[in-house]
Parts: sequence; C-alpha cells; structure tokens
Amino acid sequence: MGTTVEEKMQLNIDKSSWKLVKFGDVVFEPKAVAKNLQDEGIQHVVGLEHIDTEDIHLKRFASIEESTTFTKKFAKGDVLFGRRRAYLKKAAQAPFGGICSGDITVFRAKNDLLPALLPFVVNNDKFFDYAIKHSAGGLSPRVKFKDLASYEFLLPPKDQQAQLAELLWAMDEVMEKNIIVSLKLSCCKFSTLKKVFHRDNCDRFKVSDISINLDNKRIPTKRDKRHFGKYPYYGASGIVDYVDDFIFDEPILLISEDGDNLKSRKLPIAYSVDDKCWVNNHSHVLKISSASRYLVMEYFNFSDISDYITGGTRPKITKGALSDMPIYLPKAGLEKKSEDQLSSIDKSISFIESQIAASRALQKSLINQIF
Repeated sequence: MGTTVEEKMQLNIDKSSWKLVKFGDVVFEPKAVAKNLQDEGIQHVVGLEHIDTEDIHLKRFASIEESTTFTKKFAKGDVLFGRRRAYLKKAAQAPFGGICSGDITVFRAKNDLLPALLPFVVNNDKFFDYAIKHSAGGLSPRVKFKDLASYEFLLPPKDQQAQLAELLWAMDEVMEKNIIVSLKLSCCKFSTLKKVFHRDNCDRFKVSDISINLDNKRIPTKRDKRHFGKYPYYGASGIVDYVDDFIFDEPILLISEDGDNLKSRKLPIAYSVDDKCWVNNHSHVLKISSASRYLVMEYFNFSDISDYITGGTRPKITKGALSDMPIYLPKAGLEKKSEDQLSSIDKSISFIESQIAASRALQKSLINQIF
C-alpha cells in the first residue's frame, strides 16, 4: 500500500532543532485604536459573527456605514481570535485592515515567527483547549491575551517555518478551490430547481393526492427512556439520536412538523429515509404513493411554504395543512429527466464535499502534529 501524505509528514518532521517558546514570546497583541474612521481610511468592520468556526479565512465583514462602537484596529495579515466562547474555535487571518469587536483579540507575529505560519499555530486543538481552560466567566466566558501568552509550543527555525507554511497553504489552496466548486454546483442546482419546479413545467396536486400519511405510527420517546442502538431516531431536523429498536421499515419521506428551522431553513425540512428507523412526533411521515419521492423531497426543501406554517413562538405545520398543501411536480414527460438532472448534480456535490472533508481532516491532523 502507498504511503499517505500524513505518514510522510510523520516520517520527515525532525523537531530536534525546534525551540520551546511561549506564545507571548513570538506573538503580541497590538493596541492601536481608531480615532477617525474616515481620516484613517478604515472600511472594514469585523464582529465575532463574521468569523467562521475552524476556518482560517476571514470572508465576511460589515461596512463603516453600519452603526458601530468598535475602535480596536487590526492590520492585513493579523489573526483575529474569538476570545469570547473560545470553544467555538474562531480564529481567522485578516486579508485586509479594519476595526473589530472587543470580543476579538488581535494577534500579530513578532520577528521570530513567520506571519504566514501564525494562523496554523493558533488553529490547532492544543491551543484552543488551552484557551478554553483559561477562560473565565459564566454564560459567556472570555480569555485574555496575558493568559494565552503562557501557552507553550515548539517553534521550528525560520527556514523550516517557510517550508511548513508553504505546505500548509498549498493544502489550504486545494481545499478553497474545492469549496468554490461546491458553491458553483450549489448555484447550478438552485438554477435547475427553479426550472424543474416552474409552474409551466408542472402539474398541481395536493400532498394527500400523492402520499399516505403515517403520522399515527410515530412514537415519541423521552431521552431517559431511550436505549442506545444502531437505528436512527428522527426529529424535526434529521437524526437526533440512535436507539435499539425501529418502528418504520419502508421507504418514507419525513417533513418537519415544527421548530424554528421551518422558518430559518438552515437545514433541510424534508428527508428521504430507506432504512429501519424511529420517528418522534416532531416530523410528519409520508409514504409517497404516486410520485417521485426524490422530487417531492426536493420540492419541499426548495419551495417557500411559509403560508402553511402556523404558530408564533413555535412554528408548526399541522397534519391538515400538510395534507391540503398544493405541490407542483414535473409533468409526466419531464419527471425522469428532472430527477436525472438533479441527482447528477447531487452526486457531484457529494463527491466534492467528501474531498473537502478529507482535505480539512488531513490539514487539521497535520497542524496538530506540527504544533
């Protein structure tokens, strides 16, 4: 069998010449503050919400036109670290200068550390664990730079720092290119969905016309009454647990019955399930009788069904509303073609996402190994 990249790294990294340093020996926290945003040419405002978990890239920001009280300045190349709730693992390198929230600590490399390596020094499990351990506070714990300054790690000589930085950024570039491909595929699918479910290409049905409702077979089980096992236990937004028994053993479609996700749509609201499973009373269960289950699932996940959602604090689709809900599905002559187009895009998305996940896991493993 061939040797993996990770195995090669484990064989080739010689740390005998590396020096044990404290974080504060090679990194400092700049204290510059903005006094006049326009005069200083500041255009970017960064809050904690703009930094994504375990992503070294800062891709989002606000403009100075939006009201802000932030004054802490950062420069291009600095690492912005989320000091509040460090367990969220937010630390990204800034591709521009600007001002940021007080909940963000600005890291800047000193002469002994290459700035290109700093994002990887910070984005490793040992550093985050240290930050979490030294955070103080109840509901919203924060960590101070003076505590992070005592964190110790092995620092390579400058020439090896350059080699490692080149390797890690090359890996990152591959991953970012795949992320761009994934985004393009998602846009392609959205465009295809708009065509597939355009009213001119579809026939109108009621959900009850093309399905049998199996809600009466659902059995909610409290957490302390469940016994862990191999069968997925579904709730409103997918699998919430695994149990030792099942109540469904046939192809079904689950539709979220209640929950904030019905309005936010951060997750799918429809799931096709083929294997044995258990379903609680937060998800409707449909057996699709005279339509493509896949296209019905795609319709629900694509379409705006807000007119059929009731409830204020707890959004809900009742069984009656679901049964009477109109659904537009491709005409008989277009059904197979539509399903083939969408499923082909799905396969491409699934493949590229698996590539991204593998690259991310390898990068994380190497960062943890190196530092």
